[in-house]
Amino acid sequence: MRPLHARPLSRVAAFPTRSPLVSFAQHRASTRTLATEATTPAPPKLIRRWRTIGRYTLYVLGSSVLGVGLLTGAIFMHDAFTYHERHIDGVPISPRALHPERGGPKNLPVLSRLLSDYEDDENRDLVHKPHLVIVGGGWGAVGILDKLSPGDYHVTIVSPETYTTFTPLLPSAAVGTVSVRSLVEPLRKIAARLRGHLVNARAIDLVMSERLLEVETIRPDGKGERMYIPYDKLIIAVGSTSSTHGVPGLEHCFQLKTIGDAQGIRKRIIDNFEAASLPTTTPEERRKLLSFVVCGGGPTGVETAAEIYDLCQEDLINYFPKICRQEVSIHLIQSREHILNTYSEAISRYAEDKFMHDSIDLITSARVQAVDIDKVTYSRRGPDGKTETHEIPTNFVLWSTGIAMNPFTRRVADLLPNQMHKKAIEVDAHLRVKGAPLGEVYAIGDASTIETSVVPYLLELVDEADKNKDGKIDYDEWTIMVSRIKKRIPMAEEQLQKVRELFDLYDSDSDNSLTLNELAVLLQEIGNKITALPATAQVASQQGKYLGAKLSKVAQHRKVLEANGLRPEEGDEAVAGPFRYLHLGSLAYIGNAAVFDLGKFSFMGGLAAMYAWRSVYWSEQVSMRTRALLMIDWIVRGIWGRDLSRL
Repeated sequence: MRPLHARPLSRVAAFPTRSPLVSFAQHRASTRTLATEATTPAPPKLIRRWRTIGRYTLYVLGSSVLGVGLLTGAIFMHDAFTYHERHIDGVPISPRALHPERGGPKNLPVLSRLLSDYEDDENRDLVHKPHLVIVGGGWGAVGILDKLSPGDYHVTIVSPETYTTFTPLLPSAAVGTVSVRSLVEPLRKIAARLRGHLVNARAIDLVMSERLLEVETIRPDGKGERMYIPYDKLIIAVGSTSSTHGVPGLEHCFQLKTIGDAQGIRKRIIDNFEAASLPTTTPEERRKLLSFVVCGGGPTGVETAAEIYDLCQEDLINYFPKICRQEVSIHLIQSREHILNTYSEAISRYAEDKFMHDSIDLITSARVQAVDIDKVTYSRRGPDGKTETHEIPTNFVLWSTGIAMNPFTRRVADLLPNQMHKKAIEVDAHLRVKGAPLGEVYAIGDASTIETSVVPYLLELVDEADKNKDGKIDYDEWTIMVSRIKKRIPMAEEQLQKVRELFDLYDSDSDNSLTLNELAVLLQEIGNKITALPATAQVASQQGKYLGAKLSKVAQHRKVLEANGLRPEEGDEAVAGPFRYLHLGSLAYIGNAAVFDLGKFSFMGGLAAMYAWRSVYWSEQVSMRTRALLMIDWIVRGIWGRDLSRL
């Protein structure tokens, strides 16, 4: 039997050779360390994540405070260098500006010099440049000012308003979606780049023989004063007025063409709701006060009806008795079968479905017979084919049905021969007024319409194309004539694509030539198929930019033109081709939705389309100032709603 204290040598040799006391102490310390690590867990990931978030939050807050501090400092620095006293002593003024000479057929003051013509060297140099007078301050006029080069002309703008208006958003301004301040830009600021002048007046008459424009200004006491403004080149861009169509009672209607119109509409809507919410108002009076009638199914009428619906649905319902919202009715009267009839059929039907969903009363194929102070009378064919007359009690009527000549446009048309168009002044493809001295008077925008008839040029075209002078046009000569027609009437290009087919079609005697009679019939048919350009802001803007760029080229090439025996008045065709319109699409707002007609393609939809519509109009603003104001208005409306005050 083995003793208890005896151990195998191999087990003893397995222990380390160091001291047992040291090994035991180290073992105790190691054990204590492991125990401590086991009882003290590492910081979890969540804590580390919050530390990271806190650190970056401090970075953002710090940089924001620093940015605000720098911006505030920059503003103070700007104010320090901007707001200081300016002493302007001895500014030179032409005696003719203070005491204009009198002349012209009516012996009126002639504003040959203006107050700022000699105030510095740059203005003094402009006095000797050709005087370019622009009548109007809308899309066409702004387009001209945008493309003119500084120093080319002595520019004067004649406008009854001191600002230009972004008219497509007037329906939004009429219900407080945007502020009217966000839609206007002072004309003096726009003209400042060209050192141009603004005469706050209304054009009245024109003396072409002496190149004098008669204008009327309104003095502070309310009296009118007339005077002449001489010109070297005159551009008529006065726009248009609404067509009455012979309907009586339109003095009871609102229109929507100016800032004043939008303000008047907004005040009437708020007044009607305030009166309808009174306990003393009878149910019949309340229904009449809350009945809104829009006459015209074009873009302006459709957008106004949609904006009124949005105002009632999104804002007024929250602050007025609910009985008022229940009594609201919106009626849209359209003479055609569909609203937005100039758009694609799909867009028209989409807009109609949207309005029907919103309970907007669409009255199509109807004619307004009369407008009274408290009702609208219209007629339409009933199911039996008989004409029926209906009445809508209302205290609000918007008239938006077509355009008519501005009084000044009508006066100019009456002065000229062969101006037979009923709605605008007829101009050629270079936007020169037909019948006026060549290269002196132009018209653009709603005030003008480009000629579409080719027949008046028949003999001239035959003379150019008839090479053998036999009085007939063979096919080779017809191709020459086609090229000449496209140059004179660019809008006829679409009708002249099938040259050979047209020649064979109108060669009635099959002698492989066209006589004068056959040519007259052919050109008449072509003219009848040409569609005039629409009276839209897009057309006016493109015409203004085209004319501004062309007149700038004429000024820059004046010496070259004179060296070639051409006067500046004859330089239009030498420096630029005819005007060609490029349709960029049409769009309309229909109540938290929008539609886009891009020609062959159409786009329509809800919120996404509405924001696309806003983006287009935002990008088309005149200045960064109006862009900033418009963006602020949309943000304010989205957070706090529309302004419901009468202001």
